[in-house]
Amino acid sequence: MNLKEAFRYQNKLSSFLNEAQMILCSDKNITKVENTYLRHKVMPEMDDETVLSLPDTEYYEHITSIAKFMLFLLEEKQVLSAAIRKAKDALDIDMDSEVSLNGTRQNVARILQHMNDLKSSEQTIAGGGTAYRFNTDGNQISYRCDVRRVTTINYDRIFVRRALEKLNHQSDETSARLDLCLVTSKVDYNPPIDVNASFADALEMFMARQ
Repeated sequence: MNLKEAFRYQNKLSSFLNEAQMILCSDKNITKVENTYLRHKVMPEMDDETVLSLPDTEYYEHITSIAKFMLFLLEEKQVLSAAIRKAKDALDIDMDSEVSLNGTRQNVARILQHMNDLKSSEQTIAGGGTAYRFNTDGNQISYRCDVRRVTTINYDRIFVRRALEKLNHQSDETSARLDLCLVTSKVDYNPPIDVNASFADALEMFMARQ
């Protein structure tokens, strides 16, 4: 498989692991409760009755198998991670660093894009200001007045535009290189479970091999 397929399979293993952990983390799923109604003690002519309360999960008969499956998934994820690491080391670029750097580059580009799109503007805000004057009695009073607000950019738009173009070019170029690495790399790993299998199907296949 290539790196793109390996990452997809890694996500699948994580999904299965999460589901197994959710099942096993609930005491209701991993215990059986028996309630015995002691009727004979109250009414000698009545028999006691024991009622079994089954776990909530549909997998209640296979809890131990799910625990084994969880450990199997963890081991497979470890093997796959090592294979991915080996495949990355064989690349001519540091993939993790480039992915992180390109993400930062794109964040910076979004800021520059906002600055590039910003326009100067002028507006009148009716009654938006307060001024003061003296009335006929010599007292200072306030009154409302309109405000003309002029907003202008406070930076070199040409510099921002050129920097944005450069960043976008670098980002696109890096993305293309990363995409190429994803599909041309070789990961030495044989998936034991179909990537499209459901948790139930995967568990059944695992149990059949035990």
